[in-house]
Amino acid sequence: MENKLKIYGTIGPSCSSVQQLKALLEAGMNGLRLNLSHTTLKDAQIWMDHWQQALRETGKEADLLIDLQGRELRIRDLPDVMLSQQDICFLGDQIPLDAEILSQLRTGDFLLLDDGKIRLSVLECTANQAKCQVLRGGLLTSRKSLKIEGRQLDLPALRAQDLENLQYAGQAGVTGVMVPFVQTADDLKGIRQTLSDLNLPLRIFAKIENLEGAQNIDSLMDWCDEIVIARGDLGNALPLEQLPWLQHELELACRKRNHPYMVVTQMLDSMRTQAVATRAEVNDVFWAVYNGASSIMLTGETAHGKHPVQAMEFFCRTAREALRHQPK
Repeated sequence: MENKLKIYGTIGPSCSSVQQLKALLEAGMNGLRLNLSHTTLKDAQIWMDHWQQALRETGKEADLLIDLQGRELRIRDLPDVMLSQQDICFLGDQIPLDAEILSQLRTGDFLLLDDGKIRLSVLECTANQAKCQVLRGGLLTSRKSLKIEGRQLDLPALRAQDLENLQYAGQAGVTGVMVPFVQTADDLKGIRQTLSDLNLPLRIFAKIENLEGAQNIDSLMDWCDEIVIARGDLGNALPLEQLPWLQHELELACRKRNHPYMVVTQMLDSMRTQAVATRAEVNDVFWAVYNGASSIMLTGETAHGKHPVQAMEFFCRTAREALRHQPK
């Protein structure tokens, strides 16, 4: 399986020890992702040390991807807050938000937080905060994603924090970069030039997370090493029931060009809390692999879930079964 399919987990508090990382590798994981929307490469040095030790002790080789911040929007650190329907809340004060994002919000915007689990309506904007009404409530925790329905903010493909993280990529053993919210080939051309300037021969993984990126997939393939069908934010860019067909179309486009692609997001999401996957999740993983994905990835299941090793074992067993049934 290691030669045909890359199986990634995401490092986080639930799986950052040497013992846990070794268990993930022994289960069949052959790549690791570090999400730099939650930390920096420098601050994650102890995790990177544990990763290198786990590789040495298992004698295995594996990729290390860093997921850059790019155009991704997230709230900042905050104590857990329960938002109930019809509540009034304030972005920038009660819910901290970067000034460059806050300044571009408009009255009448609809906001999706935590991959759409929470939905807000912007009632009023000032220089320092946005007054919002909760349309769909839930528990909001630190660093969750934010999406503005129907529009993109004017942000660069690489942010200042990304450039700082790339300074440490070589010494950390990074093998590839995941670029969020890629829109055009020019985004990737600029990133490839930046990597060249830094003398970093890293693979580029272009994350398709909005409709513009999906529409431009053919030109994106010319400038990236792998397409990432990132279904979390992509599922916020169109009615959710349309996401399966869009995923199918993106897969077809990649297969037509014989271009590697990854499928990611909520593949075993129930295993954040449960020790056994659902039938629907196993079907999702199976068909992603059977249909030709070159990579699959677990995110919160390993980073923050209660059963990271069991989730990876389910993931790898299901992938093996899909490979076994693929036409030779």
